[in-house]
Amino acid sequence: MSDLKKIKEEFLEKLKGGLNLSEINEIKSNLFGKNGLISSQFKKIGSIAESERKKFASDLNIIKDELQDLIDRKMDEIQNAEINEKLEKEKIDITLPERTFVRGRIHPVSQTIDEISSIFSEIGFSVEEGPDVENEYNNFTALNTPDNHPARDMHDTFYLDEKKEKLLRTHTSPVQIRTMLKDNPPFKIIAPGRTYRSDSDQTHAPMFHQVEGLHIDKDINMGHLKGCLNYFIKEFFEIDKIKMRFRPSHFPFTEPSAEVDIGYKIKDGKIIIGEGDQWLEILGCGMVHPNVLKNVKVDPKKFQGYAFGIGIDRLAMLKYGINDLRAFFDCDYRWLNHFGFDPLDVPTNYRGLSR
Repeated sequence: MSDLKKIKEEFLEKLKGGLNLSEINEIKSNLFGKNGLISSQFKKIGSIAESERKKFASDLNIIKDELQDLIDRKMDEIQNAEINEKLEKEKIDITLPERTFVRGRIHPVSQTIDEISSIFSEIGFSVEEGPDVENEYNNFTALNTPDNHPARDMHDTFYLDEKKEKLLRTHTSPVQIRTMLKDNPPFKIIAPGRTYRSDSDQTHAPMFHQVEGLHIDKDINMGHLKGCLNYFIKEFFEIDKIKMRFRPSHFPFTEPSAEVDIGYKIKDGKIIIGEGDQWLEILGCGMVHPNVLKNVKVDPKKFQGYAFGIGIDRLAMLKYGINDLRAFFDCDYRWLNHFGFDPLDVPTNYRGLSR
C-alpha cells in the first residue's frame, strides 16, 4: 500500500497548483496512460498473493477514482474559465446556422474486449499483448503443432515469405509462448487481439478477434479450469446459473483437450443463454501439453496448468444479437449506430477495472 499512498500524495500535491490544460493532460497521461503509474499498478494484480489481491484492487480503484475525479474537476474549471473569457471578449453572430454535431459509437468488438478483460482481471489475470506478425516457431512449433498439421497449409494461413518463416498469427497463443519465455512461472494471463486465417463466410472472416487464457502453477487441474470458465460465462452473459458441459476434443497444445458447450433455448426468435435443452459450442480448452512447457523451459514435473481460447466476435454476436460476422468489418455507420455503444453511457473501464 505504501506505493499507492506515495502515488496518491505526490499527484494530489501536484494537482493543487495552478495548472494549465496542457499540464493537466500530462499528469493524466502519467497516471492513466498505457504505461502510466496507475495502469502499471493494475497490471500487478495478477502477481499479488490471493489473500491480499482483493484489498489491493479495492484500494487501487479508490485512489484511481479520486485522482480521476480531481483531474476532471480541474479540467472543467480550466475549460469553463476559458469559455467565460471568450464570452467576455467575443460576440456571437446569432444569424449563423447551427453546426452539425455527430457523436461516434463504441464498436461491439471493442466493448466486448473491455468486458472480457475486466472480468478476468477481477480473478487475478493480467493482460498481455503481442505482434500480429509472428514467426513460425511461436505460432506453431512451440505449441506442439506438427509439420503436417492442416493449420500450416497455405490455404489456411497467411504466410509473408516463401520459406514460411513469417506469418500473420492464426491465434493469440504465441503471446502465451512469448510470456513464458521471458518470465518464470507462475503465469496467469489473458491475451486478446486480432488473428488471421484464410476463411470468409457468414460466421468466419479473414481477420477476427480471439482471447486466450493461460494459468500455469503448481497443482492446477481441470477443476480450476471449469471453475474459471463457469465464472466467466455467468459474468459475461449476466446470468445467475449456467448449464455447461465439456466434450472431449483434440488440440496439439493441450492434453486432455475439450470443447465447452453451454445450454440455451430459442424464444421469440432470440437465443436465451443458460436455459433450455439445446447446446451451443462456445470455446476450446484443456490442460497445457507437457511438450509446450518443455519448449518454453518450464519443468512439466513441477508445473502444470490450463489454457483456453474464445472467439471474441462470436461472443459479441451471441450477447448483442448480431447474426452476420462480416458486418463487423463493413464500416457501415448505420450498423454501428444501431449496435454500437454510446461512449457517454459506457464507463471507460468497464466494471471499474482498468485494462
